[in-house]
Amino acid sequence: MSLFLDVFYWNVSPEMFSLDLGDSFSIAIRWYSLMFGLSFFLGYYIFQYIYKTENKKLEDLDDLVMYMFLATIIGARLGHVLFYDFEYYFIHNPKEILQVWKGGLASHGAIFTILLALYIFVKKHKGYTFIWLLDRVVWVVALAAGFIRIGNFFNSEIVGLPTNGNWGVVFMQNGESFPRIPIMLFESISYLFVFLILSYLYVSKKGHPKKGLMSAVFFILMLSFRFLWEFWKSDYGEKILFGLNSGQLLSIPFVLVGFGLLYYSFKSSDPVVN
Repeated sequence: MSLFLDVFYWNVSPEMFSLDLGDSFSIAIRWYSLMFGLSFFLGYYIFQYIYKTENKKLEDLDDLVMYMFLATIIGARLGHVLFYDFEYYFIHNPKEILQVWKGGLASHGAIFTILLALYIFVKKHKGYTFIWLLDRVVWVVALAAGFIRIGNFFNSEIVGLPTNGNWGVVFMQNGESFPRIPIMLFESISYLFVFLILSYLYVSKKGHPKKGLMSAVFFILMLSFRFLWEFWKSDYGEKILFGLNSGQLLSIPFVLVGFGLLYYSFKSSDPVVN
């Protein structure tokens, strides 16, 4: 990335490198995949810290990671198919629904399936409550969301509106010669900021934050940021209701859930201790 005339010219390939395995078959390793994998890697070590701090059984952690991984992939893919490209996939190209490697993941869908996965995990593993687990999972999810938006930057996708500001980026991989707002980077910074707040809430209370507080902060801030950043995205999408697109409308219920959790948290006098 080089600097010219107050804007960045971004011309990095989405692929880190590719492996030629012969017979016209190759595997491409992408920056997005690296960011996605790194978020799970760091999340695993954060949960190791949580489990050791609160004397949880480490043998349960591998199961939790698997639940989270599958819920994230399945939910994000189904969310994209159902909320954003239903006609394309279900009517014209149903065979492509499972082709996750071609792109098309939606965070709102992942939230739904992660909540379901946590419920199933709590039912199958003793010594957990849903709110305890949710409070800690959102800490990791905020970090992952920040890294995934960096992956979007490497893919030159989810770009912002054209701009004359000094923060503009020319996404040359898209065949463009004019600067756009690097909205995915602003979004990433906001999500990592939420991660830092959640880190403070957990560490400052030595592993015993108030019930529901971390979840409340996550849903209120993360989904509010998502709602606001949508206005500056070039692919803002079809306005469905009150001038809002599907991403914004899907964010509103989660923000309301966050305020409900905040009320619940302040009504609860004790931290979660299992």
